Amino acid sequence: MSALVARVQAGDTEAFGLVYDRYVDQVFRFVYRRVLDLQVAEDLTSETWLRALRNLPAFRRHGDFAGWVTTIARNLTINYQRSHQRRERPVAEVRDPVPAGEVSSPEAAAVQRLTREALVEGIAQLSPVQRDCITLRYLREMSIDETAQVLGKTPSTIKAIQHKALRALRGLLPVTAVMPA
Repeated sequence: MSALVARVQAGDTEAFGLVYDRYVDQVFRFVYRRVLDLQVAEDLTSETWLRALRNLPAFRRHGDFAGWVTTIARNLTINYQRSHQRRERPVAEVRDPVPAGEVSSPEAAAVQRLTREALVEGIAQLSPVQRDCITLRYLREMSIDETAQVLGKTPSTIKAIQHKALRALRGLLPVTAVMPA
């Protein structure tokens, strides 16, 4: 990836298109799950890529590009939410704009819905940094280091935040939400 980013920094528009194609869906989902508005998410995703392109010379060649572009998206989203006085909602509260697939039975669908509702309620009770940590680690499947970069924290701090958030969720969730019968 660093070679591709180096090509982009050298002005290769085809390389930028490849980087864009690789990460645009991740950035969009990250933003959409926070703003809950398709048009706003599209606008913020576009602005994220404009800023990434403008600030590409500042990107370190051996850095984590996904983390860097996610940080840009996160900052734009926070600014948008502040200016529109919306509270940030946990990712688990929102369904993907693209369906994940069919559920095998009505019973499985009911268990899935109840589990999701319990998770939403539990995650809503976490602090904002704990919600972001859980979102990035488990829903975006980012590493500890990537999460630390996005949140502007050290990896050891992320581990502590994650541990406390998971411990808090265990105490908040009913047993049936954790282990369906």
